[in-house]
Amino acid sequence: MALVPMSLLLKQAQKGGYAVGAFNANNLEIVQGIVEAANELDSPVILQASQGAIKYAGLDYIAAIVKIASEKVKVPVALHLDHGTSFEQAVQCIRAGFSAVMFDGSKHSFEDNIANTVAVVRVAKPAGVSVEAELGKIGGTEDDVSVSDKDAMMTVPEEAQEFVERTGIDALAVAIGTAHGPYKGEPRLDFARLQKIRDQVDVPLVLHGASGVPEDAIQKAISIGICKINIDTDLRQAFTAAIKQVLAEKPGEFDPRKLLGPGREALKQVAKQKIQLFGSAGQA
Repeated sequence: MALVPMSLLLKQAQKGGYAVGAFNANNLEIVQGIVEAANELDSPVILQASQGAIKYAGLDYIAAIVKIASEKVKVPVALHLDHGTSFEQAVQCIRAGFSAVMFDGSKHSFEDNIANTVAVVRVAKPAGVSVEAELGKIGGTEDDVSVSDKDAMMTVPEEAQEFVERTGIDALAVAIGTAHGPYKGEPRLDFARLQKIRDQVDVPLVLHGASGVPEDAIQKAISIGICKINIDTDLRQAFTAAIKQVLAEKPGEFDPRKLLGPGREALKQVAKQKIQLFGSAGQA
């Protein structure tokens, strides 16, 4: 089916008490593995384009691949800009056919974050495109977006309420202790803070940096109100591990298809595990 607005998927998830997986897409094989996993489990799914993916594959290539993939499956698929850095980039993605965009104004002041987010909302909503924004700073590094541990700040519940009311966003990414990239130790999520945020706002909440977070913590976050969960590192690790295994067993292999194919299958299995963990299987 055609791409659908992300807000539609998240509202249904919020009502049903589950979360939709948002997986980063960088090339053909990754997109195929993700949508096949979702289709086999009858789950809605969100594919995301990060700053690194856009630089690597090109905005138009990513949009075209995901659009074709969405038309070949029976489940609803949203195409989302992850950590958008500017108003101009959000507009480019809307024009390219994305069904959702994120404006990450977390590095700006509270007022500037609101002003820039409002500008994106004003062009996205009339086009039927959903908008995610971030309040607080999520630590770690994702492609070109990096926040050091000392600069990572938790989302303030009272600010979340004002932010949502003034911007009109469809989803809010919150900082409650996760980080982008591999964890050095076991992450500790601030569930009390998440509950306060949930009590203050009624829009779907988003958990970034969820790769490596223990399953029980993921399930508890969903029970409190997380409706969208971003996964990237776990997929990358599975994809590259499978390729390395092929090369270890067959050092002379030079056919990209025989390297990327196993990578795609390994990634697909991890995506299926996440979908089942998030509770979205059978919810399409």
